Amino acid sequence: MSAPTVLRPAGRGRRDGRANQRRRPAGYIQPAAALLSVLVLLGIPLWMVVVTAGKTQAEALNPNLQLPTEWHLMENFGQVFGQGKIPTALLGSVAIMVPTVAVVLFLGSLAAWILARRKSRLNSVLYALAISGIVLPPAVVTIVLLLRQLGLAGTGAGMVGVYVGMYLSTVIFFVTGFVRTIPLELEEAARMDGAGPVKVFLTIILPLLVPVLSTATILICLYVWNDVFYALFVVGGRIDTLPLNLYQVASSGLYLQNWHLIFAYIVLMSLPLLIVFILAQRKIIAGVTSGAVK
Repeated sequence: MSAPTVLRPAGRGRRDGRANQRRRPAGYIQPAAALLSVLVLLGIPLWMVVVTAGKTQAEALNPNLQLPTEWHLMENFGQVFGQGKIPTALLGSVAIMVPTVAVVLFLGSLAAWILARRKSRLNSVLYALAISGIVLPPAVVTIVLLLRQLGLAGTGAGMVGVYVGMYLSTVIFFVTGFVRTIPLELEEAARMDGAGPVKVFLTIILPLLVPVLSTATILICLYVWNDVFYALFVVGGRIDTLPLNLYQVASSGLYLQNWHLIFAYIVLMSLPLLIVFILAQRKIIAGVTSGAVK
């Protein structure tokens, strides 16, 4: 028995086609608005930083978007690199950022795994306390006094400890929801094979957390690399970091009215993270996408 034929009014298909054609231009409005917003919010400040870093002192007195009459970018870079103690400050930033990221990711993912797997009222309270650091600002005076009591004031270990305490909540918040999407059967199969809790975490859970930990790594690196406020109070100039060194040389008068040198320093300070992100962006995006599929 043949299927009944559905009769459609003549010309309906052509009217639908015309309607779709009329709706198509409207579909470009949202992406165009997004691109325009990115251009205004990110492109214009970036352009001003680069063109000001390439100007002379006289042209850079009033920073603007105009191109320099003659580029002096490499000359400004060389002057900043020699006078601003950038190599020492770079080593200081790396020495603080690397252990901070490693400790925060390991402890945060371990705590998130436990909080996600053990469901009870106590764990719910502990989870709320663990992520409260996202909205509660740290007390700087209390932190400095505590570090003095522990003998860690002005040390790199004290600075790492401060950053770990500040950003541990962020990692726990990101990772806990991701752990809940991992099938519990994977852990049960590993336990049946004789694996203990530490081995289960290191061999089963931690490799699956790479996508979300990649995103958390980017955020923490940005926070630590650009921080000057807490570094100023904790290490107080005993350890040079790039933002802290820029603040010190600018406030001491070395770069007074030398906006071309300040912007050149900012460009050099931003290059390491920018290069790392450009080289790793495909892996990061691929990891986040695979994690979303899982």
